[in-house]
Amino acid sequence: MKTALITGITGQDGSYLAELLLEKGYRVAGLVRRSSTVNFERISHFQDRVELVSGDLTDQHSLLAALHAVEPDEVYNLAAQSFVQTSWSQPLLTGDVTGLGVSRMLEAVRMFDPKVRFYQASSSEMFGKVQAVPQSEATPFYPRSPYGVAKVFGHWATVNARESYDLFAVSGILFNHESPRRGLEFVTRKVTHGAARIKLGLADELRLGNLDAQRDWGFAGDYVRAMWLMLQQDAPEDYVVATGVTHSVRDLVQAAFSCLQLDWEEFVVQDPRFMRPAEVDLLVGDASRARKELGWEPEVDFSRLVRMMVEADLERLSSGIS
Repeated sequence: MKTALITGITGQDGSYLAELLLEKGYRVAGLVRRSSTVNFERISHFQDRVELVSGDLTDQHSLLAALHAVEPDEVYNLAAQSFVQTSWSQPLLTGDVTGLGVSRMLEAVRMFDPKVRFYQASSSEMFGKVQAVPQSEATPFYPRSPYGVAKVFGHWATVNARESYDLFAVSGILFNHESPRRGLEFVTRKVTHGAARIKLGLADELRLGNLDAQRDWGFAGDYVRAMWLMLQQDAPEDYVVATGVTHSVRDLVQAAFSCLQLDWEEFVVQDPRFMRPAEVDLLVGDASRARKELGWEPEVDFSRLVRMMVEADLERLSSGIS
């Protein structure tokens, strides 16, 4: 039986990855911070099947102690200050957790057992002001937020550890991936939750920022399969994971409101407060290498993803859960 340690297990990706690994017969442990704000909602339905260990990406000693406690074969580093908008108001925290935290975990792995396989959650936000369309593993990075800058640091720290210490360390450059478990601070969930609130008479408008920004949106449940596949290969390589199809925020809004038979233009208000200081206009990934070498394919398309999220929010709100 293989053992995996997941940082960020209580997040969207961590919860889907834990489910996948449990299905595959893994022993699964999750790293959680000692914090008054830890939310176990996403893993509550299988929490009794995973082990939780205390640790923090800002504390090297706690990471090494967690590795000794769990003795994993694979480490998936998904924890981060992961909200782009927050990174503008908390750039130092973002750099410490999302950037330096990767180096701390890599160093802990190297000290514990260099044979442990390591996955780093890189991000399409690293491409930022895109230098080529679509973006592939060879596209240069040009981050446009403190979050993107921190992710670039974490990405190159992973490459450096692989090349310097011969670690099996890989980065998945994942484009936007969403689900009903997405946090309310992310635009996809903000839209589906907002539309459901309007449908139920709980709100009469939805305030959003740039409707013209374009993203490559996939389903988180599909993307965690790619993470696992990367650590099963003979050699460590980095991969772009994306659908290859782009949609604007306006497309997202239209799709969500259409699911509820509502005209979005009657309810959506553009609000300058939600505009980024430096916008990333067009992200669309070329995942042909992942398809060819990993045999990975996304199964949930954009319209099904939006409908899945809208229906989950409608059900949640109807049962009194905000």
